[in-house]
Amino acid sequence: MIRTRLAPSPTGFLHIGTARTALFNYLFAKHAGGQFILRIEDTDIERSKPEFEKDIIEGLSWLGLQWDEGPDVGGPYEPYRQAQRSDLYKKYLLQLKEKDLIYHCFCSKEELERERELQILSRQPPKYSGKCRSLSEAERNSLIEQGRASTLRFKITPKVFTVDDLIRGTLTFDTSSLDDFIIAKDFSTPLFVFAVVVDDYLMQISHVLRGEEHISNIPKQILLDEALGFDVPQFGHLSLILNSDRTKLSKRQNKVSLLEYRNEGILPEALINFIAFLGWNPGGDRELYTLPELVEVFDSAHVNKSGAIFDTKKLDWYNNHYLRSRPLSDITNLAVTYYSSAKMLSESSD
Repeated sequence: MIRTRLAPSPTGFLHIGTARTALFNYLFAKHAGGQFILRIEDTDIERSKPEFEKDIIEGLSWLGLQWDEGPDVGGPYEPYRQAQRSDLYKKYLLQLKEKDLIYHCFCSKEELERERELQILSRQPPKYSGKCRSLSEAERNSLIEQGRASTLRFKITPKVFTVDDLIRGTLTFDTSSLDDFIIAKDFSTPLFVFAVVVDDYLMQISHVLRGEEHISNIPKQILLDEALGFDVPQFGHLSLILNSDRTKLSKRQNKVSLLEYRNEGILPEALINFIAFLGWNPGGDRELYTLPELVEVFDSAHVNKSGAIFDTKKLDWYNNHYLRSRPLSDITNLAVTYYSSAKMLSESSD
């Protein structure tokens, strides 16, 4: 069965780009009769907030995207919050330790920054030297006993491999250009790059559709999959959403929080249609689809590689169309909600 997932970090309000990623994962899974899973990646304890998770769930629900498994509905692979899965991560980190594929790195941030600066001055690519990799077991144990802070680094195996990306086609990676990367702060605190590999495997995620900024994570995640004997999911990387001047979508030029659009009076069916066409087109002139109709026609082969322009005039066109199709009572309720949230209504004395 095809199983896709959305795995947002609750470190901010639901971004319009994340909503598009959610929609594409939902459409891809449902078109094939598969399942769509919501997982909260809250390993960043300091920045993750309950109010952001609430905003994510509320925003996706407002769009009409229903997940088959998730933190609020449960499922066979609970829990669906990474902060509650530390014992699972520890199990697989210890497996890597037994295979001698990870090691303690005792380099401080200041040491790593100095190393980086020297490499740049010497016109060398900035890359961790791997000096802690060569420590003897006695040296390593001595530093641990002294209470020296450390992280866990994964040993890179130089190799060249290709990946068949659903959207990008064949991608080639040479891992010799990578340094031994950090996968955990300690055996109970994994970083994203490790936790996502374990979770995707245990939750039987078959396809990972995500933003193109994650392409650089592919070789790291595949190396971890291979080291742990996991099946590698099939990847598909979506293009960026761009401002009208082709810069990356930013709140300087557009609202980026999903629920801001709801609060401005945008209807969910208008926003669904709008974001569906940000980087995807089924062909032909048709522009209006219900969510079930999008499920029926969605094909990842029609997802574009190039960036999608965020055209607010087009969004307004969609919204006007759906507003005209609503009964007057709905429009009245929407108007009252909008003006109340904008604090533009005064209480009647009656």
